[in-house]
Amino acid sequence: MAGYFRTAILLAGLTALFVGIGYAMGGRQGMVVAFLLACGTNLWAWWNSDRVVLSMHNAQPITPAQAPRLFALVERLSQRAGIPMPALYVIQEDQPNAFATGRNPENAAVAVNTGLLDLMAEEEVAGVVAHELAHIRHRDTLIMTVTATLAGAIGMLAQFGFLFGGRAEDGRRNPFGPIGALLLVIVGPIAAMLVQMAISRSREYEADRLGAEISGDPRGLASALQTLEQYKRGIVNPTAEAHPASAHLFIVNPLSGLRMDSLFTTHPPTEERIRRLLAMTPPRAGGRAAPAVPAYPQGSPWGGGGRNPWG
Repeated sequence: MAGYFRTAILLAGLTALFVGIGYAMGGRQGMVVAFLLACGTNLWAWWNSDRVVLSMHNAQPITPAQAPRLFALVERLSQRAGIPMPALYVIQEDQPNAFATGRNPENAAVAVNTGLLDLMAEEEVAGVVAHELAHIRHRDTLIMTVTATLAGAIGMLAQFGFLFGGRAEDGRRNPFGPIGALLLVIVGPIAAMLVQMAISRSREYEADRLGAEISGDPRGLASALQTLEQYKRGIVNPTAEAHPASAHLFIVNPLSGLRMDSLFTTHPPTEERIRRLLAMTPPRAGGRAAPAVPAYPQGSPWGGGGRNPWG
């Protein structure tokens, strides 16, 4: 409940920021027009965001005949999560990763990169899938769509007000003057981005916790996060680099950090996520060694030969 409360507060802050910038740049009339436009954008995103993001990453639907073992795994975990079986998609991408999308559990989809199936153990894949099912059960996909749309609308509103001089409906210029208007154009979208990232980080911790409960193996998800983080550093995801706005959807940030992406991370530190997961269960007898991660996939389609067991 604490996570939901923080998310509600952050969403309220994002909405207040949007309204405040709208009033400062265009007065009440400009604020209303921009707010109605943002509502229309949110409505469109609510219905179409899943199709847009799946198309953006060229995700292809798969059937039980194509990947029977994967379907059996997802079906079993969906039953444990108490949600309908989501549609499954595969993305031809070497970097192991996955994301969930959809406006509600009845219209949800899980997309997995081929690298996830080729490089990771079954207990790790189960942990990743359970994490994404937790996002679906919590309706985080809808929350993140709304926050991303509001953040984009704030940037659009600030630029609109600056281009048109920020005049209020009575003809007076905005009270901040030209320099203040310029600062709003710069600071407003950055503030919205920071709030968006705070919401995303909060939801990741919640999805880790529930995902560990769904899979019944917090260590499996912790091991998956460690493996994902290590492979991310050596395998670039070109599509994610071209569309950084979708980075918050993935279980681990897919961006390489070669640009300024590392300054605005959408995910909490992987080390902290792993620490919290390991704290959920007592140590196993004899301990458990960290998974060995090769420098390049061994025995996978990318490394020459080999075939993953998922279909």
